[in-house]
Amino acid sequence: MLQRKIYRFLLDWKQTKHRECLLIKGARQIGKTYIVEQFGAAEYESFIEINFVRYPSLKDIFEGELDAGEIYKRMTAHLPGIRLIEGKTLIFLDEIQRCAKARTALKFLAEDDRFDVIASGSLLGLHYGQDDDAEVERIESIPVGFERQVVMYSMDFEEFLWAYGYGDDTIQYLRSFFTSLTKVPENVNTKFESLLREYIVVGGMPEVVAAFVKNKDFGEAQSIQEKILAAYDDDIALHAKGAEKIKVRACYDSLPKQLARENKKFKYSEVEKKATSRKYGDSITWLRDANLAHLCYNVYEPYLPLSANSKENEFKVYVNDTGLLLARYGMQTKLAVLTGKLIGNAKGGIYENLISEMLIRRGYSLNYYKTGNSSMEIEFLIERNGGVVPVEVKAGNTASISLNNYWEQFHPAEAYKFIDGNIGTAGGKVTLPHYMAMFL
Repeated sequence: MLQRKIYRFLLDWKQTKHRECLLIKGARQIGKTYIVEQFGAAEYESFIEINFVRYPSLKDIFEGELDAGEIYKRMTAHLPGIRLIEGKTLIFLDEIQRCAKARTALKFLAEDDRFDVIASGSLLGLHYGQDDDAEVERIESIPVGFERQVVMYSMDFEEFLWAYGYGDDTIQYLRSFFTSLTKVPENVNTKFESLLREYIVVGGMPEVVAAFVKNKDFGEAQSIQEKILAAYDDDIALHAKGAEKIKVRACYDSLPKQLARENKKFKYSEVEKKATSRKYGDSITWLRDANLAHLCYNVYEPYLPLSANSKENEFKVYVNDTGLLLARYGMQTKLAVLTGKLIGNAKGGIYENLISEMLIRRGYSLNYYKTGNSSMEIEFLIERNGGVVPVEVKAGNTASISLNNYWEQFHPAEAYKFIDGNIGTAGGKVTLPHYMAMFL
């Protein structure tokens, strides 16, 4: 069984919630259903799962009055044999985007509070009008105040290490070097740099990780990744609205090429010659809202709050899972990454995508800093410890001209540089191996 950090979140929700349902959002095939099923089986005496895609007839449970008592009465009629044990039952409404009245009913189920309720679904980040699937229903009333939302992502590097068999004691051992800023023993550092390269290639999609840690077969991992990418293409074809289908697909397909350029700012002209945001802007929004891509905005001045200083028309776009990005590049690029022989701009894009994922998993929003035609570019700016912290990403271990210039100009309290190497410090600037971004 794959261990996921969100399980701890679910335990905390169970213990602290009050008149509140939980809604889990996220891209397809990241393990939402799996983890709720594991949680329900382990933590409750009774677990009831209603999947509106597999059993569309169960939408009838939410037809008529949405009083909680009436809903539970109809539930027992449609699902004879279920046990509704007050305080000890979890009801899981999966693919809830297919039943708008069930989403509305979360308010009344939360107010009733006799049973715990978790809802989930794919592409829940899409707003009405963005989804062309006729089976996805428009929500008349969102249960504001009675629904806690959480976004789930593919497995991060720490979860990948757990799947590999490394325990919390190993993670804490690595964390001790991050905390003390002392060099990691070279044999240990080399080992975890190697494991990180495997993570870059395999990615964090649970099905891929499970197969890889069992069989150690990169070809099998590639095959599963290609299946997932095909499913994402099918999602775009089914859910993107009207003419957006072709445009969303074109934007999505352009990302590997865009990330392989030296200047990784997203350019609509890479999607179609002379194209502008007027034609393709909604397509990028669709990919973001579907959690298939993450946007990183340029800021015109690196001060708090970064969101107020961002340039909406200048951004980079990163793929939601670095392993899927590598799958689009193919097996030869994967081999070059694994052996440390990859050179060129694509290598920089791969490591930027990796660090973008790791920062998002740590709860940071993505921003970067670049002004005009200046050669100074800081890959990421994050809000941390009451200030703005620059984060530079090097695929290898080259000089930090941009970070040094930024340091001299803005005098941040701290700064980080992630490299293929070991820990080092220079004043307030800290150099770390890439894998230690999981502690930032």
